[in-house]
Amino acid sequence: MEMLKTVKEAWGVKELRQKMIFTLLMLVVFRIGSNIPVPGMNREVLAQVFEGDNMGLFELFNLFSGGSFANFTIFALSITPYITASIIIQLLTVAFPYFEKLAKEGMEGRKKMAQITRYFTAVLAIIQALGLTFGLFQQAVVDKTAFNYIVITLILTAGTCFLMFIGEQIDQNGIGNGISLIIFGGIIARMPSELASIWTRYTSGTLSIVTLLLLVVFGIAVIMGVIMIQQGTRKIPVQYAKRVVGRKMYGGQSTHIPLKVNQAGVIPIIFSLSLLQFPLTIMYFFPDTPFYKFCEKWLSPAGSPGVWVYAVLNVLLIIFFNYFYTAITFNPVEVANNMKANGGFIPGIRPGKATVEYLTRVMSRLSIVGALFLAVIATLPTIISQYTGLQLSFGGTSLLIAVGVALDVYRAIENQMLMRNYQGFLK
Repeated sequence: MEMLKTVKEAWGVKELRQKMIFTLLMLVVFRIGSNIPVPGMNREVLAQVFEGDNMGLFELFNLFSGGSFANFTIFALSITPYITASIIIQLLTVAFPYFEKLAKEGMEGRKKMAQITRYFTAVLAIIQALGLTFGLFQQAVVDKTAFNYIVITLILTAGTCFLMFIGEQIDQNGIGNGISLIIFGGIIARMPSELASIWTRYTSGTLSIVTLLLLVVFGIAVIMGVIMIQQGTRKIPVQYAKRVVGRKMYGGQSTHIPLKVNQAGVIPIIFSLSLLQFPLTIMYFFPDTPFYKFCEKWLSPAGSPGVWVYAVLNVLLIIFFNYFYTAITFNPVEVANNMKANGGFIPGIRPGKATVEYLTRVMSRLSIVGALFLAVIATLPTIISQYTGLQLSFGGTSLLIAVGVALDVYRAIENQMLMRNYQGFLK
């Protein structure tokens, strides 16, 4: 109720209402483009490609694109090339001094990194478009001429670049993170069809009332769990010593460092699914081979005992990638050095090495909680589908992303309202 009240109050403010309307209009543009097909493609052949229950990595692409990938529309590549480029550039800041220097240069450095990310996104989009056009969807190309292949590749690349532009426009003139909202819009767009499919199966008698109730309970539990974990933080108290500079006294106040329970967000699940479903994707290019049969039996969530192998590997990889990504995004040495340089310290902990060890220990304990939560969210739908036979593309990962983005948008609206109230107070 408090969330609805905040949104209602924000809607009453002209500036915020304009931002919210702009964001909604950009999402409408995204959904319109998601229904414009790429010319020169045979739709019947495309439908045959996605007839299987488990399409491996392609199902993940289809999830992020809101069904555009399976329909091969102008937004078929979605925003995934930009996400991949952003992650790679972020990893390069750890490995290469040039990118590390840009990351520390403030606003100008971030502008340069954003420009590099845009160019890299275009390159990745071209590579993926060529791979899909000459690979998976080659049989669906009606006119197999060089000109037609070039047109299809350029349309797919332009679609990704346009989505990147929409995301940046939302960042500047709207509410929330533009890229996250595009993924959110794609996931939410598939929700009505998923719910309609479940209701059809229930009315036809293929889905029991017990299974339906279990799905409802699972969905509510996931949403509540996501809210608790996403909002959960460990506040590390920090005390700043008093110091005199000229005639003024600085410091002496108390504050805290907020450490999130789920510092890595949904990234570990995406990395894990990408790695696990890569062989499941490759096997579709080699049907009726020993490699296909091996993957179908041992690595597929639809196989036996593959479902258990898949689930165990998924849990282990999520835990690993959660620690890996958290270690990249949170640097306890840098935090400890900044505190020490500004005269800050954690009560009961000596500045320097002891502070670094304390922050590392706390972050490790939080990471295991976040990793186990992500593992449960990602694995339970697979196990449920194994026993109920119900295949849901709107599973735990989808709910995690959707609820997480919704919370981020709410926090953005709340911050805008807070800043507005502060401005009024200062006046």
